[in-house]
Amino acid sequence: MTGRRIARLVRARRTARVALVAAAFAGTAAHADQPLWELGLGAAALRIPQYRGSDESRGWLLPLPYFVYRGAILRSDREGTRAVLVDAKRFDLDLSLSLSPPASSSGNDARKGMPDLKATFGLGPNVNATLARGAHWKLQLRLPLRGVWTVESSPRWLGWNFNPVLNLDLQAAGWNFGVHGGPQWAARRYDAYFYGVPSAYATASRPAYDAPGGGAGWGAGASASRRLGDWWLGAYLHADALGGASFESSPLVRSRHNLSVGLAASWIFKTSDGRVPDSR
Repeated sequence: MTGRRIARLVRARRTARVALVAAAFAGTAAHADQPLWELGLGAAALRIPQYRGSDESRGWLLPLPYFVYRGAILRSDREGTRAVLVDAKRFDLDLSLSLSPPASSSGNDARKGMPDLKATFGLGPNVNATLARGAHWKLQLRLPLRGVWTVESSPRWLGWNFNPVLNLDLQAAGWNFGVHGGPQWAARRYDAYFYGVPSAYATASRPAYDAPGGGAGWGAGASASRRLGDWWLGAYLHADALGGASFESSPLVRSRHNLSVGLAASWIFKTSDGRVPDSR
């Protein structure tokens, strides 16, 4: 996996901040001949906003399971954890998953007195179109569209989100680098879950607010990772900008710019005897 997958973890609540940290940090650099699967264990240190638009952040120190599987259909590798449905030279279609952790409103001044945010999961198709490539770099347009539900005994449908990304991956001096960025959109129900303020929870400093859905700002990031023997190292930096977002006027948006950072290391202790060619 490249460090880009780490950045995917923290593109706000919609992409696994904590609950999917294992999948987000998993992976390694691609080589001409690779093991079918690899297992490892390590740790990840993250500093991320409690939600996009929050002016409060939280640090996480988490165990980091490391898993790579390079099957013909099911894969967990440098491109993410997915089921590949179509794999052509210029584009591929896969099913992608995203998760977000729960958030306690008692620990957030803007949401104090409101219901806690449940963990969520998203699932949907993702089209990856390769725009250009060289021996050590690849430029892609990624078009993930996901339906989102809460994680609880009776899951609630939260609508959809769409986060197209222009992504550049390159390899240099043994490192994998990634740069990505793009706009974001979300359904009204989705935005209402995170940014709506029902009248029952309105206060003098937090007026009632009905989130309209639509444009959700922009996100951009950079990442780096490297395999050193039996160790994998990774780092990311990701920024969100909410200027012009449809929910920008919500009283729950306390900051229009968020920054997330992370570092990780994993020890790979087991690899398969079977080998597969690099499908990059």
